[in-house]
Amino acid sequence: MSTGARVVKTWAPLVPFAAWMFVFLGIPTIAVCIGAFQKESGGFTMSNVNQATSGVYLVGFENSLKLGIIEAIVPAIAGTFIAYAIHTSRGSLLRRSLVTLSGVFANFGGVPLAFLFIAAIGGETALVSNWLRDIGIDLYAHNITIYTFGGVALVYMYFQIPLMVLVILPAFEGLKNSWHEAAEGLGARSWEYWRYVGVPVLMPSILGSALLLFGSSLSAYATAEALTAGSIALTPIQIGSFLNGNVLAGQENIGKALALGLVVIIAVTMTLYVVLQRRASRWLR
Repeated sequence: MSTGARVVKTWAPLVPFAAWMFVFLGIPTIAVCIGAFQKESGGFTMSNVNQATSGVYLVGFENSLKLGIIEAIVPAIAGTFIAYAIHTSRGSLLRRSLVTLSGVFANFGGVPLAFLFIAAIGGETALVSNWLRDIGIDLYAHNITIYTFGGVALVYMYFQIPLMVLVILPAFEGLKNSWHEAAEGLGARSWEYWRYVGVPVLMPSILGSALLLFGSSLSAYATAEALTAGSIALTPIQIGSFLNGNVLAGQENIGKALALGLVVIIAVTMTLYVVLQRRASRWLR
């Protein structure tokens, strides 16, 4: 077989995937990049970008970034400890059950998740709120509500923590028993093994997974929209408002400028994620 035939045979299976990516990701991205710098009449302008980075839209970016950072740090820490507990558990049935549940919870979001929390603790007459009141804990006596920024962050952790468990668990599986045995043979205690070997090896994977959580929460839309009805300034909700037609005449392309901002942030995040994953793969092969 000639070199050209081998190249075609190697790359041909990727053609449908590349075409799908171009149609459903490439073309919309190009349209967003062009529209962000386009007047309604078709000429070039920076007005859309300037407006998208000021006023309430700037607040939306700040809130989205703040939410993304919270949802990257807290679930990353909690998910890492849960993944470690699963990794060290002796019961294979328990391990499979927890991994399966993590997969279910990580993919449960949007309007159903918002409804679940509203029905559970969304008001004084909600199911869990009543149960807690019966044992002397009145959430609404302290003005606690899920319809705020903190409430959105709490609801997001429902799927962010299981997602962290799923993405970091393979890194724990990649730790070689021989490393621990070698450390013990040299007189190292368990905490010293984790400090000098385990944690440094896992850190690129943990940071990469945290970046993945950041991107996931930054771009999430349906849960926050259903929970707050758009009362909190978040960039995905603001973009959704433009897509729904809630826009003043002549400002249609501001939504594309907002989307361009998210594209840039996600692109930087994913680039860092790839770099960290390559670093992690050197140890966990």
